[in-house]
Formats: sequence, structure tokens, C-alpha cells
Amino acid sequence: MTDTTSNKMWGGRFAAGPDAIMEAINASISFDKRMAAQDIEGSRAHAAMLAATGIITDSDAEAIREGLLTILSEIEGGTFEFSAALEDIHMNVEARLKELIGAPAGRLHTGRSRNDQVATDFKLWTRDQFDAFDAGLVALIHALLAQAEAGADWVMPGFTHLQTAQPVTWGHHMLAYVEMFGRDLSRVRDARKRMNESPLGAAALAGTSFPIDRDMTAQALGFDRPCANSLDAVSDRDFALDFLSCASICAMHLSRFAEELVIWSSAQFRFVALSDRFSTGSSIMPQKKNPDAAELIRAKIGRIFGANTALMMVMKGLPLTYSKDMQEDKEQVFDAADNLMLALAAMEGMVRDMTGQRDNLAAAAGSGFSTATDLADWLVRVLGLPFRDAHHVTGTLVGMAEKAGCDLPDLTLEQMQSVHGGITHGVFDVLGVENSVNSRMSYGGTAPAQVRVQIERWKDILA
Repeated sequence: MTDTTSNKMWGGRFAAGPDAIMEAINASISFDKRMAAQDIEGSRAHAAMLAATGIITDSDAEAIREGLLTILSEIEGGTFEFSAALEDIHMNVEARLKELIGAPAGRLHTGRSRNDQVATDFKLWTRDQFDAFDAGLVALIHALLAQAEAGADWVMPGFTHLQTAQPVTWGHHMLAYVEMFGRDLSRVRDARKRMNESPLGAAALAGTSFPIDRDMTAQALGFDRPCANSLDAVSDRDFALDFLSCASICAMHLSRFAEELVIWSSAQFRFVALSDRFSTGSSIMPQKKNPDAAELIRAKIGRIFGANTALMMVMKGLPLTYSKDMQEDKEQVFDAADNLMLALAAMEGMVRDMTGQRDNLAAAAGSGFSTATDLADWLVRVLGLPFRDAHHVTGTLVGMAEKAGCDLPDLTLEQMQSVHGGITHGVFDVLGVENSVNSRMSYGGTAPAQVRVQIERWKDILA
């Protein structure tokens, strides 16, 4: 027996309903039901506008409003029965509305199409995700600032190529991630502002001959203005791509930090201790404390990158305006949003709970000839050597210390003077890691005083 429920919703154009395969490939209700609240919000705004402009009666608008609220209650309460035969969230809601209020339900769709309806629903849903993204970033930045403030003057090694380079401060390292996630926050806010235009009222693609008030619905839904071109309004998915782009860059930052936490928490580094809340044990090795949360963040990032690429591929060859290909937009964004929010929350938790191992950080800061650049700078500043000559002298002294199995501060003055006779005892003032970091007072440098300046700047930004 052929089920003709769905083709009744399309109208009289089709004599027979789709078969099971077509129904399976065509239906999106399994995932777009996540937009139920946004769909009902958009329909309520549309119905109120239709009444205000005299397109439908106030009594019909009130019946629609009450029916939609009932449906929302059913969905939130878990009693609503979704039907794949009705394809999507829009038709499921409309069919149930007809069951509840009868003929007035058929007037709700006046002056709109599923094309502008789905664009509006998806924009509203994505806007909510941008707001959650914003909140997650702010929380993570606050956690990083707390770590930076606690360890503004803790010394640790700074790395290039994962090799000891120069001593820096723990606070300075934490602030590097504050800057990264701060740029993510800026991108999120910029994208959220750019996408905040309402597609509702663009109808199928050309607008409508009904005297609708698009400014009214835009305002009711919290948009800044209606989209200015109906063709673009129904075919645009830039807002979803913007979300995925912002998510991908942020995910990359999360993965970089997760990688550092994996390294830092290892027995070979012992720079941080992660809390039990974000670690697991081994089923066979009782000594193990695995940084699983960081590792899972690092892995989940691939799903977000993949979603970004997948939606770009969906959109890249589509002529204006709407094509059914665009039904494949939502699952990518839903999955990416879920994994991003989880990764942000997990990273915030790890950062808040982790304990920097100050003594281990300090011990590592002084190893690997980390003050060699300070020595070269001293030779330039005090003895007036050209930097390339100072670089050569310093390299010779590093080689001498390496051969002797000691670090630069452990060389005697006589040993240093054997390489360059002008070196005085004052050189030892710059060879300690504390002196090194305190001297880096250039704006944005690692000196504790500069770290505290940047902490206060970020507190002002977030206030």
C-alpha cells in the first residue's frame, strides 16, 4: 500500500508517494529535528507578522500560536511522534498543527517557502552555537588567565623545534594561548555579527507578492535586518561555513595545547600534573596516569576539520538558488558543534584543575644552554661586539661547556676569557634564568612585569 501522506503536503502535483528508498534518501527529520525550537520560533514570528499585515486574521494567528506552543511542549516532553514520511521538521510541525487546530494551520505557510524557512531555522540554530562558542572561549580564557596570574614569575624553558631555546615564564606561556583563543573569540563575534540577517520572507527564491513585513519578523527573531537579496537569502550557507571555519581554527589551537599537555604531563617532562577528573589509569600498569582528555581533544579535531571540508564540497558546485544538496549541510555542522563544545569544556576543566610543577619547570629552564642568547646579547651590549662575532664567541663557549659536561653558568671566568679576553665577571649576572626572564621587558616579552601587564589588559577586554 502506497503512503501518500507526504505528497499531500506537497500539494496535487504528485499522484503517488515516494517508495522506501526515495523516502530514506529524501528525509532529514532524523537530524533536523534538532532545529524544532528554532522552527517553531520562526513560525510564531511569521504568523504574528501575517496577522499584523492583515494577511491572516487575528483569530487564526492566535490558534496558530497556541498550537505551536503545544507542539513545542510535546517535543520538549518527548511525546511528539516524528515521521520520516513527512520528510523534515517543517512538515512534521505543520502536519501536527493541522491535527491540533484544523484549517488555520494551512494559512501559516502563506508568504514563505520551505527554502527560506530552513535557511531561517538553520541560521537561528547556528547563531545559538556561536553564542555557546563565545561563552566557552571566554570561560577557557579566564582559566588560562588564572594560571598565568598564579605563575607570572615561574621560570620554564621556552622551545623552538621542541628544543630548549630561551627561558620564559609560565605566565607568558599561558598568555600565548590566551592570545590564540582571543583571536578565536574575535572571529566568532565577527562572524556572528555578519550572519545576523533574516532570510524569512525571501520565500522560494524571488520574494512574495503578499504585503509581508520582513523587518517585523527580523526584529522578532533578533536579527539586525532582513537579507537584502532573496536569491542569496535562500542559497546562502556562508554562516555555517563561517562557523565551521572558526571552529576549525579554534580546534587547531585546542589540539596544539592538548599536545603540549600530553608532553608536559609525561614522566620525562613532569611540567604539569593533571587532575584525576581528566585522566585515566591503565588496566595492567598501576603506575600509569594517562592524559586521555587531552588525547581525545586532539583526536576529535579531525571531525571538525572534516565537517568544514565536507560542507565546502557540498556547496562548491551549486548554482543559485536552492538545491536538495543543501540538505547535507546540517549534519556536518551539528557534529562539529557537539565536538567543539565538548572539547572546549574539557580543555577548560583541564586548565582549571592542572597544577604546574614549579620546581621541575625551573630545573628544566636552566638546562640546555638556555641563556646562550643572553650571553651573546651581553657581549654586544657591554663589549660592543658585532652580533655575529658575539654569536660565534657564544657558540664556542657552549661547545666548551658541552664538552666539560656543564652548563654556561658553570664555566669559570678564566675559561670564558680564554675564548674572549674582554669578558668580565659581570657576565654571570645575565646567565641565571631569573635574570634572563626579568630582562625581557620589551612589550609582549616574558618578563613577569610584562606578563602582569598583559593579564590586566585581558581582564579589561573581558570585563
